[in-house]
Amino acid sequence: MSSDSCDLLCLDLPQAEAVRSVVPADGDVRPAAERARALADPTRLRIARALQVGGELCVCDLAWVCSAAQNLVSHHVRQLRAAGLAASRRDGKLVMYRLTDTGRALLSLLLPDPDSEPAVSGG
Repeated sequence: MSSDSCDLLCLDLPQAEAVRSVVPADGDVRPAAERARALADPTRLRIARALQVGGELCVCDLAWVCSAAQNLVSHHVRQLRAAGLAASRRDGKLVMYRLTDTGRALLSLLLPDPDSEPAVSGG
């Protein structure tokens, strides 16, 4: 027997039913799972941090900040946008990206706000 499961069936039916009644169905949590999955990639997490700090940036800026190829960054910001974590707008020939409110909220749970971190002193 595995140490992570009960050795006998010990269902507390009233409690289990009470909990079951408030646990959402798979389809109801799918958007939240997709948003979480969008930030599960280290490159997307770094891009999201850059947008958090920079406010609004184009792919060229994001590529330079993250030391990544523009086509890779473009691919990742599309995924952030598809998950509802980033938004874009066209500014002439540029496409500018920014985090959505949902993106900022989810990112703040994963990484502390850079403004609240102590300043790094030289030394």
